[in-house]
Amino acid sequence: MRNFTYQNGTKLIFGKDTEKLVGHEIAQYTTKVLLHYGGGSIKKTKLYETVLTSLNNANIEVIELPGVQPNPRLSLVHEGIKMCREQNITFILAVGGGSVIDSAKAIAAGVPYEGDVWDLFCGTPITKDCLPVGTILTIPAAGSETSSGSVITNEENGLKRSCGHSSMRPVFSILNPELTYTLPMYQTACGIADMLAHVLERYFTNEPSVDVTDRLCEATMKAIIKNGRRVMNDPMNYDLRAELMLAGMIAHNGSLDVGRLGDWASHELEHELSGQYDIAHGAGLAIIFPAWMKFVYKHDVQRFAQFGHRVFDLEINLNNLEETALRAIECLEHFFKELNLPTRFTEAHLPTDEIELLAQKLVSHCESVGNFVKIYKEDALAIYQLAL
Repeated sequence: MRNFTYQNGTKLIFGKDTEKLVGHEIAQYTTKVLLHYGGGSIKKTKLYETVLTSLNNANIEVIELPGVQPNPRLSLVHEGIKMCREQNITFILAVGGGSVIDSAKAIAAGVPYEGDVWDLFCGTPITKDCLPVGTILTIPAAGSETSSGSVITNEENGLKRSCGHSSMRPVFSILNPELTYTLPMYQTACGIADMLAHVLERYFTNEPSVDVTDRLCEATMKAIIKNGRRVMNDPMNYDLRAELMLAGMIAHNGSLDVGRLGDWASHELEHELSGQYDIAHGAGLAIIFPAWMKFVYKHDVQRFAQFGHRVFDLEINLNNLEETALRAIECLEHFFKELNLPTRFTEAHLPTDEIELLAQKLVSHCESVGNFVKIYKEDALAIYQLAL
């Protein structure tokens, strides 16, 4: 097990009607806030009205910046940074899913930075604390509500990149499962794939003697799969929504990382898909992860067989671990199909003749990606080929 330091300062406020507490929470930090959100969904569900009432009752001045899109855009981040600087805004409230929260975090990092915030997503370290961010989560998926990272798309060049810093963790996050009732089922499915992928990235490690976090990962994955299947047929079930909202947070808050080094190649491979084609991140992961598994499973057949046995209840073939490993990959791919997600480029109507471009973009900022197995350009081409 590796040495580690773990600290997560996000205050979690979980349960019914908790969004009504947002004014009280923000009043502890400021009297002026940037309210950051996406399209019109929070207005249709009356969440917008509830949030404004709570903020007004706490005497919080509200400056709004709507317009966040899936795979959040750098141009809107630039606009938010400009607004915060010009109007002396020192707190950002993100109301939405991972895209809104990531956009808010990028703004929070960019305000104190003297250069272009895109530098921070291209390797320049964050040396000044970000502005504080609070969140009201409406889409359980990305785990950004308690994570220390952000992912932004530069629409001018189609690049999707990430950066992170401890001060990026939101100071509080409000999680009310009721707010997810009206999510379209495809968006719910993409969220389930996203949170499951976050656990898988951590699970496939070369670190020995990580039994505790192995079991935590396996339990979280089993819960996601069980409740993910059920919620597709019972979307208004509070308990199912609550289980998934909690799982999405646990999957990416860092607690499953301790003592181990995860992989993250699949996320990097997928970022090229969503950056280039604007596909939903969870759908892209459903395409990439099984292909990555097929390419790397021989690196540690025993771990893949363990995954199949402990997560999908497969009986291990002690005489042929490879058979069990391949069946495990099939089970994961079948689960994504149960969610009506694509598992191939063709099923998502993505071009199949541009994988050279995707592989080249992947290594444009680094020689390789991944830790479980190092993935170089030729490996990325092979994985994309398996995903066609």
